[in-house]
Amino acid sequence: MKNPSIPLLAAALLAGATLLPSQKGHAQMNTQTNTGQPAASAIVQEPPYVGMWVTEDGHIRHELLANNRYVEARGSREKAYQGRYKVTGTYIEYWDDTGFTADGTFVDKNTLHHGGMIFPRR
Repeated sequence: MKNPSIPLLAAALLAGATLLPSQKGHAQMNTQTNTGQPAASAIVQEPPYVGMWVTEDGHIRHELLANNRYVEARGSREKAYQGRYKVTGTYIEYWDDTGFTADGTFVDKNTLHHGGMIFPRR
């Protein structure tokens, strides 16, 4: 009597498949290195300047979003201006959705200078 699994085994080997013993449960991706630290592929980093930047008096607030968009609030107007931005090194360029442009400089990881104002990170 022929073993019906032999043709399947031969076909799998010819196709380049790797046959492993069956395991119970689901396979899981290893997200840690042998040092116990997260593997590089498991680390998702935000761009360094994403977050909220606010003038000392709290009147103007720039929220830099991870998708390279920003929302600027002024006083009680939560969405006074919106647009896109691009950071090159420590230089930031803004393009408002209405066509207005502006720029600024990050003097360190927690301070933005823009339009003659200082925006600490919040």
